[in-house]
Amino acid sequence: MAGAPTCGLQDVKEGKDYHFPTEEEAVLAFWTEIDAFRAQLERTKGSPEYSFYDGPPFATGLPHYGHLLAGTLKDIVTRYAACTGHHVERRFGWDCHGLPVEHEIDKQLNITTRDDVLAIGIDTYNEACRAIVMRYSGEWEKVVTRMGRWIDFRNDYKTMDPSFMESVWYAFKQLFDKGLVYRGFKVMPYSTGLSTPLSNFEAGQNYKDVSDPCVSVAFPLDGDEEGAALVAWTTTPWTLPSNLALCVHPTLEYVRVRDPASGQVYIVLESRLSEIPGALPPKAGAKKKKDAGEGAAAPAGFQVLARFPGAELAGRTYAPLFPYFAHLKQHGAFKVNVDTYVTADSGTGVVHQAPAFGEEDYCVCLASGVISKGEDLPCPVDAAGRFTAEVTDFAGQYVKDADRGIIKWLKEAGRLVDQGQLVHSYPFCWRSDTPLLYKAVPSWFVRVEEIKDRLLANNRQTSWVPAFVQEKRFHNWLENARDWAISRSRFWGTPLPIWVSEDFSEVVVIGSIDELEARTGEKVTDLHRHFIDHLTIPAADGRGVLRRVDEVFDCWFESGSMPYAQKHYPFENRDTFAATFPADFVSEGLDQTRGWFYTLMVLSTALFDKPAFKNLICSGLVLAADGKKMSKRLKNYPDPMEVVHKYGADALRLYLINSPVVRAETLKFREDGVFGVVKDVFLPWYNAYRFLVQNVRRWEGETGEAFDPASPDYGAASGSTNVLDRWIRAATRSLAAYVHAEMGAYRLYTVVPYLVRFIDDLTNVYVRLNRRRLKGRGGTRDAGQALAVLFDVLLDVCSIMSPFTPFFTEAMYGNLRRALGPDAPVSIHLRDLPKAQDAQEGDAQIQDSVRRMTTVVELARTIRDRHARGVKVPVARLTVVHPDADFLADISGPLSAYVAEECNARALEVCADPLRFCSLSAAPEWGVLGRRLGKRMGAVAAGVAALTQDQILAFELEGEVVVAGERLGPGDVKIVRSFRGGAAPADGGAPTEDAAGDGEVLVVLDLASDAALEGAGLAREAVNRVQRLRKKAGLQAGDPVQVVLCLRGAGEAEERLRAALCAEADAVADALGRALRLEQVPATGVLAREEQSLRVGDADVAFELALLPDA
Repeated sequence: MAGAPTCGLQDVKEGKDYHFPTEEEAVLAFWTEIDAFRAQLERTKGSPEYSFYDGPPFATGLPHYGHLLAGTLKDIVTRYAACTGHHVERRFGWDCHGLPVEHEIDKQLNITTRDDVLAIGIDTYNEACRAIVMRYSGEWEKVVTRMGRWIDFRNDYKTMDPSFMESVWYAFKQLFDKGLVYRGFKVMPYSTGLSTPLSNFEAGQNYKDVSDPCVSVAFPLDGDEEGAALVAWTTTPWTLPSNLALCVHPTLEYVRVRDPASGQVYIVLESRLSEIPGALPPKAGAKKKKDAGEGAAAPAGFQVLARFPGAELAGRTYAPLFPYFAHLKQHGAFKVNVDTYVTADSGTGVVHQAPAFGEEDYCVCLASGVISKGEDLPCPVDAAGRFTAEVTDFAGQYVKDADRGIIKWLKEAGRLVDQGQLVHSYPFCWRSDTPLLYKAVPSWFVRVEEIKDRLLANNRQTSWVPAFVQEKRFHNWLENARDWAISRSRFWGTPLPIWVSEDFSEVVVIGSIDELEARTGEKVTDLHRHFIDHLTIPAADGRGVLRRVDEVFDCWFESGSMPYAQKHYPFENRDTFAATFPADFVSEGLDQTRGWFYTLMVLSTALFDKPAFKNLICSGLVLAADGKKMSKRLKNYPDPMEVVHKYGADALRLYLINSPVVRAETLKFREDGVFGVVKDVFLPWYNAYRFLVQNVRRWEGETGEAFDPASPDYGAASGSTNVLDRWIRAATRSLAAYVHAEMGAYRLYTVVPYLVRFIDDLTNVYVRLNRRRLKGRGGTRDAGQALAVLFDVLLDVCSIMSPFTPFFTEAMYGNLRRALGPDAPVSIHLRDLPKAQDAQEGDAQIQDSVRRMTTVVELARTIRDRHARGVKVPVARLTVVHPDADFLADISGPLSAYVAEECNARALEVCADPLRFCSLSAAPEWGVLGRRLGKRMGAVAAGVAALTQDQILAFELEGEVVVAGERLGPGDVKIVRSFRGGAAPADGGAPTEDAAGDGEVLVVLDLASDAALEGAGLAREAVNRVQRLRKKAGLQAGDPVQVVLCLRGAGEAEERLRAALCAEADAVADALGRALRLEQVPATGVLAREEQSLRVGDADVAFELALLPDA
């Protein structure tokens, strides 16, 4: 009706023309236009605060799929919080210090050693670092924004800001004042390429298989009557010049053996005697050496002189291998220690100990008095990994390069028992790609071991998803936590605020800029090294000055300090911090259990005796499709932005979230998986929305009214009694309740599959089965009710899905809100999510009935497929068999028309007697019962299988049965219904009935055919051809046209088709909206025409089909 009032819903494109990435760009422009993120923050100002910490990434590289996954998780949770009555501050953060930045500058300035930095000046070096820190920040903002994440880049925090660094100083001073900081030596993974120790976390980033020399070396015991020597084995010959002790296992059995050829006596672990060449006689059949004579006797092996436990060697001394530290023998060095860390799975069972180059060596030697705490430790290797002047024979050589010379020295000294090569996994520096050394370095430590009990207690106060990461991986890491070495001998970082006297007798820790200015009398504007290293503090005794120690903080200390440092606490925002700590939520990848999650927990426990967060989602690793790590060099993954520009950010978001990676498992990224989300989720969803819009516009044209989903005549208040209306509203209530419950528990991995299933039900059940109502075939009021229900449901789904798919829901809402009136929020993200409602009476029953109904439809299709019977050909009868009387009442009552139409059955029957069509049998639920019954499972399984039909029926009625002395309930036993087969027809042909079931519902189809059924099938196929021609002609659902069909021939097959169309004329007219005209197609005035054919019996019937303007 021209000029009729409308609600304003605009017509929308066909699904094939809807390009998701382009539409998302339009949404981004809309968000910018209305400043949507700021508007949301303003709207929720004054609401309860929901605090969220964003772990800071480095801006020296571009974001990858791991970053996009973490960002999507964070965005979903914080959007959800903002739409459920919370104010959520979201600030982006940048990790600005540390090795990644320094490594880039080292390459840029061709710096290879620490001395190179000192030569150009720390100020020049640090300013070069500062200049590149934010190099990719613009690209980061562009990618993060394009992914739909709302986070504040204008008010971001940077770990290099003086305010952030000052809060780090404050935190450290608090730890120092609590006695939780000390200086000591620690054997740590050490990068000679970067001249700094690394954390254990960093050391585990880059293992490689390498071939290293391995040697067995003799250590003659002092005062031994037989001149016996312990034989130690090592894969690091370069550590032998620093040897101070040997170690054996106290309880394992060792042997003293003599080499009959040389007379030399050796001591090794008996089970490792084979490591000594010639110690064991050769195995039978072994080849002789080439120089052995033809009649030469085979070697008999070494003579065993004695067997004894390793404990008997404790305290024995031996001759130093090298002279460099021989003077330490008088202080307790060069003796045999015992410890259970010695193993029998490699080497000789005798471990050479150089305490400066092995953590366990250090601990054992410290415990046995070989070295003392706080004393200088023999460590003749400099920061670049070269021997110092103490090792006179190899001074200046890189230690790994010195291996060959050391082996030669051992051989010439008569100490080399054996040598070879070993391929093993060895750690390399993750930045410089040089082999790591384990090296004792002076460092500042936080006493983590002292607060371990509080760490474990605070961990128990948090909630992790998935829980096993918290309860196992993280708990175990805390259980075995060591003191944390927080200092790094580097330049670009937050300097340790420690000023000391030359002999360390006086130590002053500074906790603020004001304190530093007061102590030094100098104005301080920046806290980086080149601004404060020159500042001195007068010594307390008036003699001399205190100078700052050389080190900077481990950047993990900075990122662990971000909860308070980002707010410049305690210098500002004291109340704000107190109100939002601990954070409600954090999320990062599984690798952060030993990184950011750990440092957050350690510092918050040490400072506040609280966890830093309440809830945590831990994601897994995104791998390439081949299961390998994503590699730019291998080009084994698609660029993230190419995927976004091809399929849209929403599709990538939903693909990532609806995957194992949200449960801390790995995801093998496949681009076709993202396309699958578009095809299987978004396009059906979009088509349901488009169908609504088309039919609302049609309804308005037919009624002359503006569509109002809240109308008392046909809106929610009108009280529609349609069964599918009741079902979809019940399902929507269930959806809202489920989403709120699961999001409250941070279980995103359960929410997304439920949402996807709901959308599938909406499109494939409600819209599909209600098409006739929605098109107005049941009258305008009935159509109005159906459209109002579909509108309300789509609006609710848009709201509920908005945190997950912010672009698509915004695009749909932008049109739907036109029907909501002028006061409707301008953006879907400025609306509250539908609140969880209590289920109404009958909700559970109707949802169960419709679920079973869809099963009935699927089973009917299965039977049709089995018999090659297309769905357009009706069947005479469909029988649904199930013992639930309520379900059968729904199927035979309000759902009957939908079942009959969808299954194309002329008659629908129900049967509560399962024995009429099938036999019953029972099978045990092995997965449930096996764990519970253990060895009794066999007898129970046999008893369940032997249940009679009467017993099975009684079990279904009563809900329990006793088998082999065990009481079993519904979840313990599966009832199987097996179709017995229909009766054969009178003419002796094959049975005309067939059935299919899922173990719960049985569907029986009467497949007997006659002329009337075949005619109905032909008429339905003809209607399908008309609809296809309408679509090809570009007609909309409400466009009225006349339809003409002209048969080309006059044979028997043509007459059968004509008779079928005449007999089904009413059904055809109902489907098309007007009668089908069987006549000649006019020569002119035709909108569309097409030559068609239909298979009738064994013949193809040709006809012309045409669409004419409505008269």
